[in-house]
This record gives sequence, C-alpha cells and structure tokens, in this order.
Amino acid sequence: MPALPHAPDPATRYPLPGNAEVIFLKPFITAPYIEVGDFSYYHAAENPEAFERTNVRYGHVGMKEKLVIGRFCAIAEGATFIMSPANHRMDGPSTFPFPILGGRWADHMGLLMDLPSRGDTVIGHDVWLGFQSLIMPGVKVGHGAIVATRAVVTRDVPPYAIVAGNPARVARHRFDEATIARLLEIAWWDRPIDWISARIPALMAGEIADLA
Repeated sequence: MPALPHAPDPATRYPLPGNAEVIFLKPFITAPYIEVGDFSYYHAAENPEAFERTNVRYGHVGMKEKLVIGRFCAIAEGATFIMSPANHRMDGPSTFPFPILGGRWADHMGLLMDLPSRGDTVIGHDVWLGFQSLIMPGVKVGHGAIVATRAVVTRDVPPYAIVAGNPARVARHRFDEATIARLLEIAWWDRPIDWISARIPALMAGEIADLA
C-alpha cells in the first residue's frame, strides 16, 4: 500500500471519502467575483456544492466588488455573504428598484449603476464562520477570527477576535496583543504544506513557541 500524503489535495472536491457534507470550496467556485484559498471548506448537511448560489447572495458577473476567502477557513452550514448589489438607492423618496423589473422601467437602469459600495468583502486566513452567520457587504474579517452562530457582521472584525450577536460585537480576543502580533508575523497559513503538516499538534493544541 502506498504511503499516504502529508496533506489532502486542496483540488479534491470531497476531502473525506464517503462524506459528501464536507467540501473544499475552491474547486466548486466558478464566479469571477469569488476567490477562495486552498483548504477552506464548507460543511452542510444538504447540497454543499451549491455554496456559490445559495450562500453568496446578490452577486452577478460584471460587478466590481469581490468576495475573497482566505486559506484554511472553516465555514459552517448556512453562513451567508450579502454582496453589494443587494443595496437600494436611498437618496430619493422611494427605495423601490423599479428598473430591475423590466418593461419601460428598465429604461432607467442607469439609476442603479451608482449604488453605495463598501468595496470587497474579505475573509482572512484561518477564520471560523459559525452556523448561519451573516456577513454584510464590504466587511473585512481578520485572520484567526471566529464569528459565532447567527452573528450578523456589519463592521470589520479584528484578527483573532471572537464576535457574536446582531449586530456582531467583539466578545473577546483569543490571545493577548503580543501573541496576536507574533501569530500574524508567523503567518502559518503561508508556510509550505510540509511545515504545516509537521506542526499540526502545535497548531491545534500547543504554544506559540512550538511553531518555531
């Protein structure tokens, strides 16, 4: 029997043989406005392959904003990203988007070409997004952060923070400032895969000194 590789192939759609609930996201992404790093996975009981359609909402080809998800992110079932085209104009008496419904109303499509935008939505590396968490347009979630179950994230999340609630607030940080700075300096997610594989016990249950 051949020796097993140090790590699963990130190009494999289903990293766990016989378990179709866990997928590596990157091989399933086709939309040009979504970027996902290696080893980031989505876990859902039903149809996780539809992540791009069911979990990334209101995106469309040609929009300028992107959803960028880093490496080694764990995304729980129902975590959802709202993209900027979900916005409506709010500077007139009505917020109703008449032009998208067709007919002669479509003659005024230009009124929807300058909607408010907060830029790209960026999820850092090693981020855990909890069950049914909701990420609003333009939010930046820092490396190593945790977003709690059903949290509604409307503002940027610092690295290694734990946020919860609606709207989400920082409950605490996972480590002290010095440790966070050192972890960001080490940036383990950018290291060669053999380096990572050799340090899995340290990464999961060790001390920062064990990552040297």
